[in-house]
Amino acid sequence: MTEIATPNKKYDPNKLIDTVIQKLQLKNDRGVAKLLQVETPIITNVRNNRLPLSGHLFIRLCEVTGMSAADLRDLMGDRRRKFRMAAAHSMPIAVGAWG
Repeated sequence: MTEIATPNKKYDPNKLIDTVIQKLQLKNDRGVAKLLQVETPIITNVRNNRLPLSGHLFIRLCEVTGMSAADLRDLMGDRRRKFRMAAAHSMPIAVGAWG
């Protein structure tokens, strides 16, 4: 698999995952995966930039940590201010810092 390309390479989900582990007193990525009800390789791939953090996982992280979406985005280095949906593919388009 290839890494996710992002401008300026600021995106780093490691800090987000490490904060969740610390905040919820989990032992490792396996604990995070179990809490989010996903397989451990998904968390490993997100950590290693092989898989983007999906909207489903992001919302689930908000729910289980009690942290705001803005705080979670800040932890992983996402500095975009707005998101909007592309009409053709219904995929989010980042607007703000990069676009």
